Amino acid sequence: MVDPVPMTLRVYRKLTAAAAPLASLWIGRRLKQGKEDPSRVGERRGLSNDARPRGPVVWIHGASVGEVLAAAGLIERLRALNLRILLTSGTLTSAQVVASRFPPDIIHQFIPYDAPRFVDRFLDHWRPSLALFIESDLWPNLILAASARRVPMVLINGRMSQRSFPRWQRASATIGALLGRFDICLAQSRVDGERFSALGCPSVVTTGNLKMDVAPPPADPGRLERLHAVTRGRPVIVAASTHPGEEELLVEAHRQLATTFPTLLTVIVPRHPHRGEQVAGLVEAAGLPVALRSREQQPMAATAIYVADTMGELGLFYRLAPIVFMGGSLIEHGGQNPIEAVKLGAAIVHGPHVSNFTEVYRALDDEGGAFAVSDVDALVLRISSLLSNHDARQISITAATKVVDRLGGALDRTIAALEPYLLQLQIEQGAGNA
Repeated sequence: MVDPVPMTLRVYRKLTAAAAPLASLWIGRRLKQGKEDPSRVGERRGLSNDARPRGPVVWIHGASVGEVLAAAGLIERLRALNLRILLTSGTLTSAQVVASRFPPDIIHQFIPYDAPRFVDRFLDHWRPSLALFIESDLWPNLILAASARRVPMVLINGRMSQRSFPRWQRASATIGALLGRFDICLAQSRVDGERFSALGCPSVVTTGNLKMDVAPPPADPGRLERLHAVTRGRPVIVAASTHPGEEELLVEAHRQLATTFPTLLTVIVPRHPHRGEQVAGLVEAAGLPVALRSREQQPMAATAIYVADTMGELGLFYRLAPIVFMGGSLIEHGGQNPIEAVKLGAAIVHGPHVSNFTEVYRALDDEGGAFAVSDVDALVLRISSLLSNHDARQISITAATKVVDRLGGALDRTIAALEPYLLQLQIEQGAGNA
């Protein structure tokens, strides 16, 4: 029996319904900020220019790039069963990733704003046969409306951070009413599973982290060859997926490292490419020569810091550098996913704030597959040591590879847990084709 809707969610539904007429103002503001696609703003209101395909449709929702990429292997498995996929996300960068790295038959839509009328339009149009929500991007009206339509819902790759858990405990009736509408929660870890159970998920299975099974990002061979040519003979480090407040620290780290490694090239890849000009300005203000990839500039001999502010090229730079600093970890963001860098043979360095990937980093650190640093001075010492010692780098890379291999397998376990739903969809598909 589904729990009744608590007062908090009834109030939320009324407030979001009342706020729906203001959507145009909100969309206009986001357009000015470059956060919306002008040709697709209707999707935020639940409108679509795409037709629903015939037969069962599996709807997968992830907040942004990381969640969308985590679903890549799962999507391939579902496509192999001839199931049609509707993939929703909330950011421009995630839409760009889908367009560049996913098969053309994947239907991508921006998730509608969580107002009842927009949600109803979306669900009425797409009529999903199965809904898979990735990690913890839970929109109340969307979940309540899908449940009312009896859409089977599964939380996959479920994660509940140490910081979020006590906050949700204080709103136990609210989160319980939402999680109680999921058939099952497939959790990343035992701890995540225990937290979801405590918050009201009726059935929990620990399947592991899908991000451990993600294939390495691609790289254009010609572009990689050109980068190797212009950087040949130079030590190169990459600072990947950096956030505001980190780039200043990385510029200072480069300045210190350059006293020992005068030809050092530091590649900064901001998490959000639109910040490239801002990051380049920080470098220029520090008096260091900078080049910007979005301007089609190459890292020439005089370039100290190369700002790689383009989409879909992280695989290129992971292949270029033997050492990668994972961003979002020197500031209190929670860290970024190190798995792709590990799979492409980089030694990993990270800051102390890695709550988004606690178990992964703990396993890597314990086995010497990654190195935690607390501040700029420690970062400089660790990178200096790795640059100077090829054997130490290789030992770390080998250890990291073993850890990632050991922690893999989440995709197979996820498919196994979804098998009853997938069998039902295939039966429906066969009946529709008869």
